[in-house]
Amino acid sequence: MAENDLDRGPVSRGGIAPRPLFAVGAVLLGAFLANFDSRLTSVGLPDLRGAFSLGFDEGAWLSTAGIGSQIFVAPAVAWLATVFGMRRVLGIPSLVYALISLVIPFVHDYLTLIALSIVHGMLLGTFVPATLMIILRNLPIKWWLPAISIYSIRVGFALDTSTSLVGFYVDHLGWQWLYWQGVVIAPLMGLMIYLGTPSEPVNRDLLRHADWGGMLLLGTSVSMIYAGLDQGNRLDWLESGTVMALLLAGAALFIAFLINEMLVRRPWAHVNVLFSRNVGLSLVVILLYTLTSLSNSSLVPNFLSVVGLMRPEQSGVLLLTFGALPMVVLVPFSIFLLRHFDARAVVVLGFSAFAAANLWGTQLTHDWARGDFVGIVILQSIGQALMLLPIIILALSNSDPTRATSFAAYIQIMRLGGAEIGVALMGTWLRVREQIHSNYLGLHIQSGSFDVTRLLKQLGDYFASHGVGAAPARALGTLSARVQREANVLAYIDGFWLCFWLAMAALFFVALITRAPPGPFTPAPFGFAKNVLRKCGVTASQ
Repeated sequence: MAENDLDRGPVSRGGIAPRPLFAVGAVLLGAFLANFDSRLTSVGLPDLRGAFSLGFDEGAWLSTAGIGSQIFVAPAVAWLATVFGMRRVLGIPSLVYALISLVIPFVHDYLTLIALSIVHGMLLGTFVPATLMIILRNLPIKWWLPAISIYSIRVGFALDTSTSLVGFYVDHLGWQWLYWQGVVIAPLMGLMIYLGTPSEPVNRDLLRHADWGGMLLLGTSVSMIYAGLDQGNRLDWLESGTVMALLLAGAALFIAFLINEMLVRRPWAHVNVLFSRNVGLSLVVILLYTLTSLSNSSLVPNFLSVVGLMRPEQSGVLLLTFGALPMVVLVPFSIFLLRHFDARAVVVLGFSAFAAANLWGTQLTHDWARGDFVGIVILQSIGQALMLLPIIILALSNSDPTRATSFAAYIQIMRLGGAEIGVALMGTWLRVREQIHSNYLGLHIQSGSFDVTRLLKQLGDYFASHGVGAAPARALGTLSARVQREANVLAYIDGFWLCFWLAMAALFFVALITRAPPGPFTPAPFGFAKNVLRKCGVTASQ
């Protein structure tokens, strides 16, 4: 059996699905659930630590276990779905996932909790990777863009709504619903998978020649690297033997994976897929997108939490109203642009919006409240709506159909690994920059200087009414808190600068991407769009 069997997929082997819209709806629902679940458990981690009576270190490993296990399984899902069929790979796991989601809130033993979180994450990791494959194989071409657009906005939508949802669950329904939402949604997804996909036999020839070693090496290496980076900020990086062991072992296993793919007769994830210029550049742009969007997922809500002292439900209103809702409204506009303009031009618009938002964020001060971020969040919403969809279209337009599962493996690494590694690195960046700025500010506060003495006297007089003896200590503590607050503000400004330059780097790599070959995503220009496309090197005849 030829390699291309991987690309004909389950529909061709098991017959056309009688209700393909159910299959597409199921994987889109699963994609949203995966993003929401990951965001809810990370945003709601402080509440989960309290609910499970976990220490800070135990809570950190709980988060790492859940997300690291997703990264372990996600690259292989497209291959598994091709060999075993959608019903087995998505339908059964959705029911098991619902059961584990129901049980986890009742667990009190830490080791059992970690084990269930790992299984929970692995099952969750199966929901997203097969989405594009099902869309392209089950829907008419004219519906590809709308379906992929829904798939693409799930990331930004989850980022902007998860904070509000965590606040709603914790305050009104109970923290258990951080898990129990899956009990409601996952069985519905499983039912839709059953109704929308055909019954398929196992492809035993591909199974006999499976590159299990390559799959295990890639999944293990990337998940170990993620775990090392995620724990590095907490354990002080090179000072920790655990972090060094995870990073070095992960790097060694990844090198072993590359060697394995070059030596085996039927490699699972062809390394040469990375050597196509446009595909490689598209993967780099996807990585830079995940890093640039950290200004949306980390900087704004974390600033309002750390400096503004807001609860998730308070800051979440901003992201929901001015982030998620405009994004939904802009989806039809994004589809319209891609039907008539080169996807590269739309990507440029998206990254430009993100660059402008981050540049605006560099004007941050400690006086900024929730309302001051409205313009930034709106620009980020525009960037989200105009960025991920055209990047996916660029990657699909330039990919080789005979390397579909290979491409799916690497794009999952960029999607999951890039996002989670970016969050870990941003946490380290903010911590280090806060320490540097705190040190620099401290150097300018000289003991005995006139300004410092006057401020301490003013604070001491203010606190004297609450007790003369404690007034000096409280005044000194207030001054120290102000220094820390300003150091945090400067660190977040540096974070916005970092995301701005990442967006500029992304624009540079987009400029290197050449025209995609003619295909189903080739735009049909009209009016002034023809002139724009002609300047980009695309002719109307395409």
